[in-house]
Amino acid sequence: MQETYSPREVEAAAQQKWQRTAAFKAVEDASRPKYYALSMFPYPSGKLHMGHVRNYTITDVLARFKRLQGFNVLQPMGWDAFGLPAENAAMKNGGAPAAWTYANIEYMKTQLDSLGFALDWERELATCKPDYYRWEQWLFTRLFEKGVIYKKNGVVNWDPVDQTVLANEQVVDGRGWRSGAVVEKREIPMYYFAITKYADELLTSLDTLDGWPEQVKTMQKNWIGKSHGSDVVFAYDQDSIGHGGELKVYTTRPDTLMGATYVAVAAEHPLATQAAANHPALQAFIAECKAGSVAEADVAKMEKKGMDTGLFVIHPLTGAKLPVWVANYVLWGYGEGAVMAVPAHDERDFEFANKYSLPLLQVYAKVAGDNDFDASNWQDWYAAKDDSVRTVNSGKYDGKSFYEAFDAIVGDLEAKAAGQKKTQYRLRDWGISRQRYWGCPIPIIHCPTCGDVPVPEKDLPVVLPENVIPDGAGSPLAKMPEFYETSCPKCGGAAKRETDTMDTFVESSWYYARYASPKCDTAMLDKAAADYWLQVDQYVGGIEHAILHLLYARFFHKLMRDEGLVSSDEPFKSLLTQGMVICETFYRELPNGSKDWIAPQDVVLERDAKGKITGATHRVDGLPVVVGGVEKMSKSKNNGVDPQEFIEKYGADTARLFMMFAAPPEQSLEWSDAGVEGAFRFLKRLWKLAKEHADAGVVAAYAGGELNASQKELRFKLHSTIQKVADDYGRRQQFNTAIAAVMELLNTYDKTDRSDAAGRAVAQEVLESVTLLLSPIVPHITDAIWSVLQPGSELLAQAWPKVDEAALVKSEIEMMVQVAGKLRGSITVAADAAKDVIEAAALAHENVQKFMEGKPAKKIIVVPGRLVNIVV
Repeated sequence: MQETYSPREVEAAAQQKWQRTAAFKAVEDASRPKYYALSMFPYPSGKLHMGHVRNYTITDVLARFKRLQGFNVLQPMGWDAFGLPAENAAMKNGGAPAAWTYANIEYMKTQLDSLGFALDWERELATCKPDYYRWEQWLFTRLFEKGVIYKKNGVVNWDPVDQTVLANEQVVDGRGWRSGAVVEKREIPMYYFAITKYADELLTSLDTLDGWPEQVKTMQKNWIGKSHGSDVVFAYDQDSIGHGGELKVYTTRPDTLMGATYVAVAAEHPLATQAAANHPALQAFIAECKAGSVAEADVAKMEKKGMDTGLFVIHPLTGAKLPVWVANYVLWGYGEGAVMAVPAHDERDFEFANKYSLPLLQVYAKVAGDNDFDASNWQDWYAAKDDSVRTVNSGKYDGKSFYEAFDAIVGDLEAKAAGQKKTQYRLRDWGISRQRYWGCPIPIIHCPTCGDVPVPEKDLPVVLPENVIPDGAGSPLAKMPEFYETSCPKCGGAAKRETDTMDTFVESSWYYARYASPKCDTAMLDKAAADYWLQVDQYVGGIEHAILHLLYARFFHKLMRDEGLVSSDEPFKSLLTQGMVICETFYRELPNGSKDWIAPQDVVLERDAKGKITGATHRVDGLPVVVGGVEKMSKSKNNGVDPQEFIEKYGADTARLFMMFAAPPEQSLEWSDAGVEGAFRFLKRLWKLAKEHADAGVVAAYAGGELNASQKELRFKLHSTIQKVADDYGRRQQFNTAIAAVMELLNTYDKTDRSDAAGRAVAQEVLESVTLLLSPIVPHITDAIWSVLQPGSELLAQAWPKVDEAALVKSEIEMMVQVAGKLRGSITVAADAAKDVIEAAALAHENVQKFMEGKPAKKIIVVPGRLVNIVV
């Protein structure tokens, strides 16, 4: 071994060997249990960031651990390569998105390799390649013919900067998630996945996902939002509206129908349009509503506004006339764009009614106490679903509980054909049409005679031209006759190809399955390979994907199952959502009020004796900077650390070790230069221990024979550590505690007599085991150390070290001794010592006698194997 640890040389040698031997190529092998480890694949933006490093290291540790345990491991990698950032970069740089994307892929691939991930690159895929999206188009055409994909006009979120539709989940505080532009409403023709057809199964099958975090399952349950209620039909008041008709609403609380005092409709509702015909103020208000977001989260937070239409509908049970209002909180795309309002028992309706002086009618009261309605404290009268409240002011329904009122009122509605019981979901169908270029073409041809015709399978894929440079003014495909001009597959007449592309979440909804057979050119999936590898055993990625990606992927898996492509019901058996990598931020105020963010490496910190930051100055000019707090590493805050620069300085193993040691995987990891230095020191120490042992000559690992007490203690520590680390890696997935256990083991190793032959054999056993235990986390240095400890053998060919149960049986144990509950010493006794022997040894301890002060023992409590407490 070299005298000192040189990560650059050690890591280059290991990586070249792995590449040369195709060490991580996975093949189906029915003789071994399989393990499919997968990280959420990256968008090829140009460079990895430390969040990527953490995500992929976690997955790699699990993959390498399972390999040591004898599993047939698959860990693939690919690229989520379509998307708007490539178009924006192309416009900025004057090049085609394809060229930018492929160049980024090549660079990021070298970065991944430099981190030593055990990836099967033969299964690499990029979603922008025709051999991938061909099968997405193939599935689209099948689902379109079955009605699982359909086309209709829809009110959508329109990003005026990016010139495209956004899903509700892509609208944040009323703005586009990428551009930051204020989102507008537009009504355009769209293609939809009928995800609502699978709503109940998506909900109920969450209960089968024992390996998923409860937080993620709860988020999905809330998003799907199953509710039980009733449709209620309000007939049009012909005197005010001028014609017959009906307004249908859905409510989860039909039991409060007798408290309805108005109805509210969306700006797009026909009643709103009619009322606005000769009403300029209402026209202006409707235009304002239409400019808002259609995302429920935004609607919930916005100020509630409305205008009276002057129109009325008829209450189905009382015959009363209820005014019709246009309200900005009612969404046209949800239900039939109308709600009934019960201000006395709904917070939103209460706020609205108070603002516009609309009546409140209490229909629930507490069973005991004053039943007078207090408008300033309406929450006291919220319609509880238990026996603490009963209906009031409800005519024949008075005195009923929630369930009694629900059934009675719905029964009467059904008898009058004015409503019926209904189960509904918050989930809405998934609109996938996007008016942008860099995406998968939608395989539909528009024929003036035949209508919308799917592209025949023989003509797939519809290839996206890759030499296009977008200008930002809508999709360039719509301006390319060479792309959209075609003939109808049915009648042969002139037709136009669809120029919208698919939401890129479609590509990321099934890539995990394609990894099972990425080179298959006769089918979307090779069924045998898919059945061997799927489900994914361990999926790792950020919790920010809990709804968008993870729900869509679950939906897509069920679509593929129903097409006979896969056999399982769910895509991901276990899910680990890793925390963010966070770091201090620093800035200076600019004259215009904005902030000039300064990189942490350019800041000199002053700290007090407790390590608290007391000041910060710029490394170059020495002038003060402001400490902005700890935030997620990002370009915008300039607080990121470039993985490539880090690797060049410290090596990949230091990065991996720090990432795994600094925090449990599901928690945020705060970047620490001191922590990085500590990780690097530990690797140098490990190298030094291995070198010292190797210089004295490697020997056979301990296989039996006499040992002294310290050597027995070291073997006990070794095999208890093997047990713990296996549990930390496999069951608990707490890698920081596994590393700490190995560090403690090496501390014991340092204190142990290793000079005789038995000590050398135990030292060999410890170092071999430590090398294997740490190899999933720091694979390069352990590969080099193994080649010295076991010349001629390969670390990757080894098995996880076995626990020697005999080493865990101690002949002697140490027990703490307390006097009156305070620790006063320790004793060493035989492991099977009788209680009276333990008591006698404790009483004889010199320090124990001192604190007993000559007083007799009133009581002696022995906790077997742990401590003795003497009460005087």
